[in-house]
This record gives sequence, C-alpha cells and structure tokens, in this order.
Amino acid sequence: MRARLYLDEDLGTEVARLPRSWREDVVSSHELGNDGLTDEQQLAFATAAGRAIVTCNFGDYSCLGTRWRSSGCHHAGIVLSYRQYSRNQVSTVSRVLLRLLNTIDAETLAGSVQVLDLFRPDA
Repeated sequence: MRARLYLDEDLGTEVARLPRSWREDVVSSHELGNDGLTDEQQLAFATAAGRAIVTCNFGDYSCLGTRWRSSGCHHAGIVLSYRQYSRNQVSTVSRVLLRLLNTIDAETLAGSVQVLDLFRPDA
C-alpha cells in the first residue's frame, strides 16, 4: 500500500500540490489549519490520520521519534530532511518525495524514521 504523507509547517502547501497532481496522497499542515501545533501534536495528528510526517526539523523529530519508540507509541513514519527547501525548490523536494513513495511502502515506513535526503538522485 502506498504511504500517505503529512507535511508539517516546514514545507509549504506548494510541496503537497505537485505530488497530488501525480495522484499521491499528500497534505500539509497549512492546508489543514494545523500551523502552530507543537511537534508532538503534529506527530499525533499525522498518526491519527494514518500519515507519515515529513519535516525539516531534523533534531527535534529525531528525539521525538526515539521518545515515541521507547515509550511504545506507534506512528505511521517520520521522514526527516537535513535541509530546508526554498520556494524555488518546490519541484525538487516534490520529486524527492515521489522517489521516497516509489521506494518505501506504508508498511515499511510505519514506525520508522527515514532521511528524505537519502532519496535525492544525487545522494
């Protein structure tokens, strides 16, 4: 089964739109009115919706993923990027997300922490 993604505030709504045009199930916190939620709340929202969260907040979500795993909490996946993407890189990050979705299914992504940058063509 294809993974479903939830982009946190670090990624603009434009990044969700392009994968949707390729029939991928991607939404953003901006579109859903979830801006301003804490990292824990963002992850809880994504988990309740059965979506892996995608974020550029590497440090905080690395710790959060470890904390959830050690406390036995399940999530649909955490996808971390080392880098922030600028507005003119929407196509680039969208294509990297597509590579991720073509490589890892929802079952494999569930409970894992993935590094988005490893799916870049030049990685």
